[in-house]
Amino acid sequence: MGNTFGKIFQISTWGESHGPAVGVTIDGCPAGVPIDEEAIQIELDRRRPGQSDITTPRSEDDRLEVLSGVFEGVSTGAPILLMVRNKDARPQAYDHLKDVYRPSHADYTYQAKYGHRDHRGGGRSSARETIGRVAAGAIARRILADSAGVELVAYVRRIHDIEAEIDAASVARDAVESNAVRCPDSDAAEKMIERIKQLRKEGDSAGGLVELVARGIPVGLGEPVFDRLEADLAKAMLSLPATKGFEVGSGFDGTRLTGSAHNDAFYKDGDEVRTRSNNSGGVQGGISNGEDLVCRIAFKPTATINKEQETVSTSGEETVLKARGRHDPCVLPRAVPIVEAMAALVLVDHWFLDRSRKLS
Repeated sequence: MGNTFGKIFQISTWGESHGPAVGVTIDGCPAGVPIDEEAIQIELDRRRPGQSDITTPRSEDDRLEVLSGVFEGVSTGAPILLMVRNKDARPQAYDHLKDVYRPSHADYTYQAKYGHRDHRGGGRSSARETIGRVAAGAIARRILADSAGVELVAYVRRIHDIEAEIDAASVARDAVESNAVRCPDSDAAEKMIERIKQLRKEGDSAGGLVELVARGIPVGLGEPVFDRLEADLAKAMLSLPATKGFEVGSGFDGTRLTGSAHNDAFYKDGDEVRTRSNNSGGVQGGISNGEDLVCRIAFKPTATINKEQETVSTSGEETVLKARGRHDPCVLPRAVPIVEAMAALVLVDHWFLDRSRKLS
């Protein structure tokens, strides 16, 4: 059950990090949606490993294969199956982890829950599972753009203690993609890249914040009470590997303000009702208000590091582990397209839900 997400536009991801393939099944995509395989591949390329000298050296082309649900370039209404084959899997590189729990990984909890686990790079808990999310998110993104003119842009705001100066209202994707770390503040980006390289040299890792802005969201998306828009976004983002926090609008900083300072005053702009500020982050009462949706996601430092760490074996013996293998010293640059994909999946699901609430 935990491998499926969404209510109307529903996805189920499958596959393991070092198995033969990974992918996604999409159910609920209407017939007649243009399925642009090249556009999907662009998003997969943004997520793939080995794309720069600050990411994992695992070499994967992540070439998309469409196996069902698409004919002559459009969806048929049947389930869509998207697959990527694992070409550079090296399961033997993880044999030394078979009987050891890696600190801050899912090894211990998976073993305790299922009594059996795939130790090859983390199996289902590996970030390689997110390939299916990104592929499905590219289709959701196309539906949102064509149907409502929604634009999604995510970017790295902070890595370790280096924070960028970014105006969410105006940041553009070209600026995000202008450097390897995907931070539109070029000065901060240069410092971030150097920090990541230094930590990799030291055998360590770093976390940080990814910020997302969604523009052009129509008023009315979100379902009271338990399926509030920000609640579904929080679930979507916190389902990503390495995430530890989520906030929307003013977030935790809003707790430092008074109500008079935090409230977003309304005004009339032609035929539209707008707000003069956006501390709400585009969501009020769990429903979109037409302003930009702004949220931030916290990612922890990569758990696999090249330093000795205390741990225990599966038999309960204390030991010391120095991990080997390929990993990202910082997951944030590759997390950017994944965050965008999850936002697209939430928004397209709420778009369809909203359409089902009205007769005309």
